[in-house]
Amino acid sequence: MSLNCNEINLILNELDLSGAFIQDIIQPGFDTIAFYTYKSGAAKTVMVCTANGVCRINETRRKIPKNKKPLRFMEFLKSKIKGAKILSCEQINFDRIIKMDLAHSDEKYTMYIRLWSANSNVILCDENENILDTMFRRPQKNEISGGKFSLPEQKKDLQIDLILEKFPIRNFSELEKYFTEKNLDLAQISFNQKIDIWYAEHATSLSREALLEKAKKWYEAHHSRQSAALERLEKKRADFSNAAQKKHLGDLILTNAHLLGNLNSQDFLECEDYENGGIARIKIDPKKSAQENAADYYALYKKELSGTESLQTEIELAKKKIASLEKTYQEILAEKNPMRIEQLLRQDTTPKQRQKKSHPGLDYTVNGWYILVGRDANENDELLRHHVRGNDMWLHTRDTPGGYVFIKYRAGKTIPLDILLDAGNLAIHFSKARAAGKADLYYTEVKYLRRAKNGPKGLVIPTHEKNLNVVLDKNRLAHLEAIRQENA
Repeated sequence: MSLNCNEINLILNELDLSGAFIQDIIQPGFDTIAFYTYKSGAAKTVMVCTANGVCRINETRRKIPKNKKPLRFMEFLKSKIKGAKILSCEQINFDRIIKMDLAHSDEKYTMYIRLWSANSNVILCDENENILDTMFRRPQKNEISGGKFSLPEQKKDLQIDLILEKFPIRNFSELEKYFTEKNLDLAQISFNQKIDIWYAEHATSLSREALLEKAKKWYEAHHSRQSAALERLEKKRADFSNAAQKKHLGDLILTNAHLLGNLNSQDFLECEDYENGGIARIKIDPKKSAQENAADYYALYKKELSGTESLQTEIELAKKKIASLEKTYQEILAEKNPMRIEQLLRQDTTPKQRQKKSHPGLDYTVNGWYILVGRDANENDELLRHHVRGNDMWLHTRDTPGGYVFIKYRAGKTIPLDILLDAGNLAIHFSKARAAGKADLYYTEVKYLRRAKNGPKGLVIPTHEKNLNVVLDKNRLAHLEAIRQENA
């Protein structure tokens, strides 16, 4: 439940912000901002929350947690009104809109705080009501930089008594137990304090209790998904643990190659197992020779042997994810400040468009191998300059413009053919060779690349390069995209 107009009026009277200075501004979340004010030797932290259903302004004595990355609106306000004097702070026409006149050096500003559920906002204007910036940019309402702010039409024949009767000030009787336990007299507590405590303890969406319930659902959903992924990896590793048996079956086929001619198109070869003296029954392709059937088993052996090493890396990563999840959940359970709980939850649910990567382009983690992809000249150049090293592998379509693909070096490991093919498919996909469906690729280590003198951005000349002919595989690309989405 948001504050009503009479509650806002009472809070502003208690705050008495006229003449105060704004010493600092902290924005812990996208819909909450706090102003640290100072007046006549007294400091107050004024919090503004614009979340739907719990819109409010009040003094808080809780610690305001800083966001890991400074948010846009906070940084803008700091550049304009940090250190400003609050000339006046008043409610407009008994509406849920607050007007704050500010002066900073020779500049004058007006800040509007609109506490309407589902349409709340904080808007900073110059002295001519031109919008400088807003907490929420809403182009359809012209609430953007350069827009013009206008107040809603004033109510005619305003009757204060009727408004007070229609929107009474809450007494928060449900807080009596809370204050009794702390040996405090509810009658002696300011309305600001009651508001601060009530929203932290009883508000439907932002109370600690509600946030803990949300955290429980978040934890259970993530833990279930990550545990299932780990279980699949463990099962796959168990299947691969029998890799040596594939080699043994290949050896048995070669040893008993003379028997294949007598099978009359049968799908199985039965022969004596020289290791245990028993009878082995081996599935074969009757259309293939003994050498070809054995080669199939040897290929499976090599694939599973290589896969076992890669799976170990993936299993370790999966276990680290689960450990990190459990650590975060325990931190949430121990946290008393609702704003900090909300912040911890938001770290995992930040909208993708607001997430910032530490590098340009795309990245894929496949069986423990890390692949970086540049999609244009700018991304290619940035990756080459700042995100790869000499031993990393570089791939690029031969004689065709396209993105650079890098496979990060792993000490003591040779890049498997499957990973090379993954990278090759990505190189073709992000090049002009995509339409042809196949291409020749250069590949060499980054240390063998030389920048083309006076050439365009990102252009390099490779040496020690090898050639790789790759046919575009849509299934492989779909699998890579699924991996990228899962890791996003």
